[in-house]
Amino acid sequence: MAEMVLMPQKGVSDESAVLAQWLVKEGDTVKKDQIIFTQETGKSSYECESPADGVVLKFFVQEGEEVNVGVPVCAIGQAGETVEAPAGDAAAPAAEAAPAEAPAAAAAPVAAAPAAATVSADGFKASPRAKMLASETGVDVKLATPTGPDGRVIERDVKTLLKNGVPAAVEAPAAAVAAAPAEAPAAAYEDKPLPKIRKVIAENMHKSLSEMAQLTLNRTFDATAIMEYRKLAKASKGMGVEDLTINDFILFAVARTLPQFPELNAHYLGDKMRYFNGVQLGVAVDTPRGLLVPVIANADKMSLVEISKAVKAKAAQCKDGTIPASELSGGSFTVSNLGAAGIESFTPVINPPQTGILGVDTFTLRPKEVNGEIKYYKAMGLSLTFDHRALDGAPAANFLKALAERLENFSLLLAM
Repeated sequence: MAEMVLMPQKGVSDESAVLAQWLVKEGDTVKKDQIIFTQETGKSSYECESPADGVVLKFFVQEGEEVNVGVPVCAIGQAGETVEAPAGDAAAPAAEAAPAEAPAAAAAPVAAAPAAATVSADGFKASPRAKMLASETGVDVKLATPTGPDGRVIERDVKTLLKNGVPAAVEAPAAAVAAAPAEAPAAAYEDKPLPKIRKVIAENMHKSLSEMAQLTLNRTFDATAIMEYRKLAKASKGMGVEDLTINDFILFAVARTLPQFPELNAHYLGDKMRYFNGVQLGVAVDTPRGLLVPVIANADKMSLVEISKAVKAKAAQCKDGTIPASELSGGSFTVSNLGAAGIESFTPVINPPQTGILGVDTFTLRPKEVNGEIKYYKAMGLSLTFDHRALDGAPAANFLKALAERLENFSLLLAM
C-alpha cells in the first residue's frame, strides 16, 4: 500500500514550509532515508528523506509551493500501484488550482489550437504560477506544452513558450488566425514571488525601524594591536590558532565588554527590560537565501579559539541550510561585519527585541602625531545602533569607548 510523504515540521514554531526543490522524479526508485526534496522555512532550509523504500508514484506539491506541515507532498509505493491525491484540504496546497471545465464546443479559436495546447476532455490544468506568468506576459497559457504531473502546465512551461515563441495555429479558421498573435511579445520584466525567508526578513526589518527609536554612533580605533596579533597567530605552527580572523577578535572583545553594559545585552519588551546573565551573541551571516543570524550561547564564557570555531561552524551550517532553527533565535546582541566589502560606515538595523547591534567597518588610514611627527596608522570603524527607548547616548558611547580600548590593547584583553 502506498505511503504518503508528509511535509515535515523542522522547527517547533513552523506552521508551513515551501517545497524548494524535488531531487527525484515521478517513477524514480528510492531507498528509505534517501533525500528526495528540500524544504524551506522562514529561517532555514532542510533536506527531507523518504520514509520507505519504493517508487515515487505521484507528486501532490510542485516546486516553490508553500503548504502546511503535515500535508502530503507525494506518495511512495510499488511500481504500477495507483494512488489519488488525498481528499479534502490535504489533497493539495491552497495555491494549487483546480482543473478548469472543458472549453465549450463553440470556442473555435481554442479548439483550433495545436496539439501543444493542453485542452483535453477532462479539463485543462495549469498551476497558479503558470497562469500568473502567462497573464503578465500576454500569452495564452493553453499554448504551453505541459511537463508537470497529470498533464499540468507549470511555470517553466510558460517560460519555455516565451523563449521559443508561440506556435502558429494549425488549420485554424481565418478569423482565429487573424486574432492570434504571430509571436509572443518580449517581456519587459519578470515577477518572482518572494522566498519565505525574504518575507520574514522584510517583516522583521520593517518592524524594527517602525517601532524603535534607533540611533547610530560611529567611531574608529587603532587596529595595530589586532593586526599584529593576527600576524603572530597566522605564523604559528601546530598551535591551532592559524585560522583566527579579525572578526574573531571583534566578537571576543564584544563578548567580554557587554557584561559591563547590561542595557545593551538585553531585550526591550515594552513595559519591561530583560537583562541576560550571559552574552548570547548573534552573528550576521550572508547566505544564498538571505541574512541569517546564528547565536553563540554564553560567548562571554568562551575563549578566543572557542568563539572562532563556533562561529565558523554555525556560518557553514547557515550556508548549506542545515542549521537548526533553535540556534537562530534567543540572541541578546548582534554583530554584523561589512568590512570585507569595503564599507567605511553604515547603519545596522537592530534585530528586535534586542537593544543594540554593532556594525564592523573596513580599515582606513588615519594620521596621528608621534613625537612631533605625523604618522599614519590603520584604523577600523565601529558603528553601534542602539534603541534609545532602552538606553541613552552616554552608555552607548561608553560601550564603544570601552570596546575600542580593549581592541587597541588586545593582548591585555586576553589576560583578563
